[in-house]
Amino acid sequence: MTAPIISVSNLSKVYGSGFKALHNINLEIARGEIFALLGPNGAGKTTLISIICGIANLSEGRVTVDGHDTIRDYRAARAMIGLVPQELHTDAFESVWATVSFSRGLFGKPKNPAHIEKVLRDLSLWEKKDAKIVTLSGGMKRRVMIAKALSHEPQILFLDEPTAGVDVELRKGMWEVVRALKASGVTIILTTHYIDEAEEMADRVGVINKGEIILVEEKADLMQKLGKKRLKLHLQARLEAIPADLGIYNLELSHDGCELTYNYDARGERTGITSLLGDLRNAGIRFSDLETNQSSLEDIFVSLVRRRTPESEPQVRQP
Repeated sequence: MTAPIISVSNLSKVYGSGFKALHNINLEIARGEIFALLGPNGAGKTTLISIICGIANLSEGRVTVDGHDTIRDYRAARAMIGLVPQELHTDAFESVWATVSFSRGLFGKPKNPAHIEKVLRDLSLWEKKDAKIVTLSGGMKRRVMIAKALSHEPQILFLDEPTAGVDVELRKGMWEVVRALKASGVTIILTTHYIDEAEEMADRVGVINKGEIILVEEKADLMQKLGKKRLKLHLQARLEAIPADLGIYNLELSHDGCELTYNYDARGERTGITSLLGDLRNAGIRFSDLETNQSSLEDIFVSLVRRRTPESEPQVRQP
């Protein structure tokens, strides 16, 4: 494995009030990946990325960006990062072109109209380059924030809840933008509470809850390891109740009595499906059709946050 572009070691954040927002965070982000950080509101997502970006101070630990310590070599580390915050902060009465160009100057970069034009075109903002920010839609304003973050040619882009308040169509458009950025070599860290966003785009998923990273996994591996499968049987005749002899299967009967659902672990050597179907036949229960589906990432996330808390489970670290 190549050296990570971001390395977070034993990071903790304690506020003056004594509140511990982050506790012993260890995390590595690979160059060129899309990493989704999932967690409920107040879990510590924004605090963590604010510290990595140098906006907030850490209490303990160390953060490096491409080998640059974010405290000792702040300018070099910060120059590699573009940040799109959750809240829209920009001068409402400036033009799109002026706003994005100004952001580039803040990093001491020389003027480069060709780069600004490319960024605006890539984000479908070129036709709006002379428009005042105040006249833009919410989705367009979000794109301007991304353009500002990319103005100084960073290698890393942080997107803090990038599609919050954006309608479904615009969210999908934003996903296309993010994929194009990844294809160009940009490393992307995405915080979101939209599970489908992580499921659609991420290479890896981290789950943070109550200030601790409780899991970091390849998305596909996470769904394979933790995802339950569900077998749904469409019955030929309505069933009033599940026979007692079938209790061992923990079946679920639909409200209308026309469907039986069986949950099983796809990783197990024996799923129990064969014996279930035999016992259903012996009980005189016939079905007209069956279907299986995998648990979604949302099912897994809700299960993790519900069952695993900092008080009862150790932090899961990457190898």
